[in-house]
Amino acid sequence: MEFKDYYKILGVESDADTKTIKSAYRKLARKFHPDVNPDEGAEDKFKEVAEAYGVLKNTNNRAEYDELYRYGGKRNSGTQSSPNRQGGSQSGGHSNADFSDFFNSVFGNRGGGFQGYSDFEQGATRGQDVEVEMPIFLEDIISDASKTIEYRIPAFENGQVKDVNKKLKVRIPKGVSDGERVRLKGQGGSGQGSAPNGDLYLHIRFVPHSIFDIEGHNLLVTLPIAPWEAALGAKVTLSTLSGKINLSVPVNSQSGQKLRIKGKGLPMKNGSGDLYVIFKIVIPKNTSEESKVLWQSLSDASDFDPRADLER
Repeated sequence: MEFKDYYKILGVESDADTKTIKSAYRKLARKFHPDVNPDEGAEDKFKEVAEAYGVLKNTNNRAEYDELYRYGGKRNSGTQSSPNRQGGSQSGGHSNADFSDFFNSVFGNRGGGFQGYSDFEQGATRGQDVEVEMPIFLEDIISDASKTIEYRIPAFENGQVKDVNKKLKVRIPKGVSDGERVRLKGQGGSGQGSAPNGDLYLHIRFVPHSIFDIEGHNLLVTLPIAPWEAALGAKVTLSTLSGKINLSVPVNSQSGQKLRIKGKGLPMKNGSGDLYVIFKIVIPKNTSEESKVLWQSLSDASDFDPRADLER
């Protein structure tokens, strides 16, 4: 009787862990499933792959199979049923005819053992997960509006797997962060039989804003102010994501100085971040003769030395 190399059938090494074995099985099961692959011999290949997985996923069955594997498929007394086997029908209501002669000779008539093929005989295959990049404008984060996204999912049509377009309305989760991965359960590829659909994973990417920079859930904005506004103080209007606000520039403000505006940042799961205004003193590009006279008068009247800290 021909020895079946279950590791070779699944395309894994003999020391592969359970996760690797399961991943290899799911890939091959999808490839050869009769509902997907109408080619001649695909169903037999599917049964062979399922049989291999059913043995290797079970710790006890795998240990018994590995004993044979190490000795090239032969026990000291020949390939025969294990002494702890009991008579009766195959677990799951399937006869031994569903499996190879090799399997029946090693594991035949054992209750409570192999279930790999029965798990998928009715096409019960979980749907594929889908990963989608989702760019979001900062204005969208603070609104309650839904965003429509389009993506492609694998689906079964006429016995073939095809990618089809899907549209979904998504409400931006409150407190979402740049780079966060959001799971939408059951919105991935369709499951087969009684198996569930796969999931959709959204990779959140904030679209760079023309005015605001982002630090966590805080926003930063650079506010240009004139020299006299910095010296004398001023009332200015500032745009935020939620509308315009009135802002007081303190007397003797310095370039680079920060002013915190509480709660005007991005939403968090509890509360909101803050908005930090960074002052930037800007000199007019064009200076009239009259302005030059005023600047000169200021220079003559002041003993201020901006480079005093550089002196040693």
